[in-house]
Amino acid sequence: MVDAMLDFMLGPMRGIGTFYYENQMIFNTLIVGIAIYKLSGKKRTSANQS
Repeated sequence: MVDAMLDFMLGPMRGIGTFYYENQMIFNTLIVGIAIYKLSGKKRTSANQS
């Protein structure tokens, strides 16, 4: 029943979700890396302006 509801609510996005779950470790590593890069970039720019 849950699969039927997910198919109805997500539609074609369901295939993208399956791809994401299969490669979740790679995507999460990229997202965390980008977030750390952006946070460290903001600290550098604010320190230079002081």
